[in-house]
Amino acid sequence: MLTVRSLDKRIRVSQPLTRGPSAFIPEKEVVQANTVDERTNFLVEEYSTSGRLDNITQVMSLHTQYLESFLRSQFYMLRMDGPLPLPYRHYIAIMAAARHQCSYLINMHVDEFLKTGGIAEWLNGLEYVPQRLRNLNEINKLLAHRPWLITKEHIQKLVKTGENNWSLPELVHAVVLLAHYHALASFVFGSGINPERDPEISNGFRLISVNNFCVCDLANDNNIENASLTGSNFGIVDSLSELEALMERMKRLQEEREDEEASQEEMTTRFEKEKKESLFVVSGDNFHSFPHSDFEDDMIVTSDVSRYIEDPGFGYEDFARRGEEHLPTFRAQDYTWENHGFSLVNRLYSDIGHLLDEKFRMVYNLTYNTMATHEGVDTTMLRRALFNYVHCMFGIRYDDYDYGEVNQLLERSLKVYIKTVTCYPERTTKRMYDSYWRQFKHSEKVHVNLLLMEARMQAELLYALRAITRHLT
Repeated sequence: MLTVRSLDKRIRVSQPLTRGPSAFIPEKEVVQANTVDERTNFLVEEYSTSGRLDNITQVMSLHTQYLESFLRSQFYMLRMDGPLPLPYRHYIAIMAAARHQCSYLINMHVDEFLKTGGIAEWLNGLEYVPQRLRNLNEINKLLAHRPWLITKEHIQKLVKTGENNWSLPELVHAVVLLAHYHALASFVFGSGINPERDPEISNGFRLISVNNFCVCDLANDNNIENASLTGSNFGIVDSLSELEALMERMKRLQEEREDEEASQEEMTTRFEKEKKESLFVVSGDNFHSFPHSDFEDDMIVTSDVSRYIEDPGFGYEDFARRGEEHLPTFRAQDYTWENHGFSLVNRLYSDIGHLLDEKFRMVYNLTYNTMATHEGVDTTMLRRALFNYVHCMFGIRYDDYDYGEVNQLLERSLKVYIKTVTCYPERTTKRMYDSYWRQFKHSEKVHVNLLLMEARMQAELLYALRAITRHLT
């Protein structure tokens, strides 16, 4: 049983504003997908760690192919042979989710932690856990918010701390879990995942249940049922022309690409420009364009969450901050997932590399060749722009990519959404979700969230694995 100390700190349950797995997506759309697809049920039986169809799985099942890769890799890192004991794995998931105040994931893993034999007292907070777990705080914090600051010194500190040291395989397992759960928090908030209907009671411990985005949406006076129609000032006509305009830009870019290649200098300039411009996306002025202008109110970290992290005020800062010493851009060619990260992670934590690689490729290549009402469309350009824009915000640059395309293809409200979901997911609101691509299907927006999640996870892993490589050489 847990001590009274942690029971005092219960958060009041705020009811989700809609039924169903997501506050952003009409219940019937998700339910239809699930009833049609036998495969989903099979996958849940095979790979679900909770043993049931939870809300994340229901929303992801709009893309069954991807769901399979996701569930297999998550099952492997939580359940199969690996360097870390099972309770450690769930505790690390809790620590990662707490960086974004994601009570949905915290609840899920508090329950799993206890089921796999975790010591209940650890749930009182970090001061109750073994020192070696506490030592992960720094890398958890940096990975979640500013992964470019991770150096080989951070790695050395963890692997050379005497009795509390981490072996490299253990550390790689921990890093994969941290990156996975930071990114999954982005998906949870970006897709408006509702709390599970009846949080289970485990070992007499009632799980916390608070729904961060609902608080913002209530403050927005944003009636979810009809927000998709009234939440934006755009009529259907405008959003149709928005879709046509995007199709037109894609066609024009394709033609320009075939006509002439931009020079290497021009490509570098465009990257720097995009990186600087990303500073102004979701800076103060944009927050004020949403009705609840004052994020400070939402950023109160509840004691339930804060007990699992240190330095709760530490958050994302733009890679390209004005007036600061320039951090060197991470040139993707110098340390790629395919040539470097994959083999290192596979060597130290066998087979996880293959599973992650399959998941990255799956989401990057996933297409139904449709855009809203149009069929037979090649969406490669759009998918690449989304993925590379996330990496751009983390200071990762692809030499062979023309960042001018990002500006052409991703309009401002979409950039605001991407940056929020990727860098401050706990601030995502339904209004942001509704404000971009108004003619697109919900399944297409879920696909966007999957791309953002995987791009973010890969960026975190590249920085961490590069630091480990430097430590080894």
